[in-house]
Amino acid sequence: MESVFVGIEIGGTKIQVVTGDGKASIIGRQRFVADPARGAEGIRQQIAGALVNIAKRQQIAAIGVGFGGPFDRETGRACCSHQVAGWDDFPLHTWLSEQAAGAPVAIDNDGNTAALGEAIVGAGQGQSPVFYVTLGSGIGGGLVIDGLIYHGALPTEAEIGHVRLNTAGDTLESRCSGWAVDRRLRVYAAANPDSPLAKRLDGEGGEARHLAKAMADGDAGAKAIFDEACGDLALGFSHVVHLINPATIILGGGLSQIGDPLRLGVEAALGRSIMDVIKPRPSVRLAKLGEDAVPVGALILALNV
Repeated sequence: MESVFVGIEIGGTKIQVVTGDGKASIIGRQRFVADPARGAEGIRQQIAGALVNIAKRQQIAAIGVGFGGPFDRETGRACCSHQVAGWDDFPLHTWLSEQAAGAPVAIDNDGNTAALGEAIVGAGQGQSPVFYVTLGSGIGGGLVIDGLIYHGALPTEAEIGHVRLNTAGDTLESRCSGWAVDRRLRVYAAANPDSPLAKRLDGEGGEARHLAKAMADGDAGAKAIFDEACGDLALGFSHVVHLINPATIILGGGLSQIGDPLRLGVEAALGRSIMDVIKPRPSVRLAKLGEDAVPVGALILALNV
């Protein structure tokens, strides 16, 4: 029976269970949507079923996991999830090993796992240190140095989303997460119904996906919100640069789909936010792996367990 490595992404809404080869290339995928009403138990049932499907035709050599929350590497227990109930102090390592007939298991926070994937086979190849930021419903991060995830003291590290931007308590996440930017754009569009942005909105959320086109249409209000977000992101990243000075900062997550306008805007603002002796600033790049960042990183964890 063919042996495969398994990479698992455990998120708040999206669950992915992939199989991969010895080069961390994805060769099979099962994707699920988490049911909030069923909580963590529902997610575990989805994962268990996916592993059964794999084991019917392939031998599981090892499992790597990117978990959407703090994870205690010493005890193998999930600390909690800020999005899904039922993960508090759960023995995730033991449970997964049991599901896979004792196969080796490696687990890390999903931000760290995505950072590893991008650093090894994504936008950060050949660079070190690499700091990865996921700009989604929340903001998370991970630092990879010489191909290895940097771990601080337990239970977590690289929580860039919780960096404060001012003494009022605004954080990078509260100002620049996808939801935060969407909310600001929604308020602006409601107050300016004739603006290019308002004319593009379809009422389905995800307002930021219309931002680049609205700016191209000359929407000055949308541009002001965009510039402010780039400045806030750069201010948050400047703390990373002054403390660590990574060679590269990689932007991932849904907000990064704005593309080059976001990359260039953050890069320019970052240049204005750091001390002269550090210039030229780290390069700012867009993530390459998309929704594969966490599962590919998980496969790399599995390869090295």
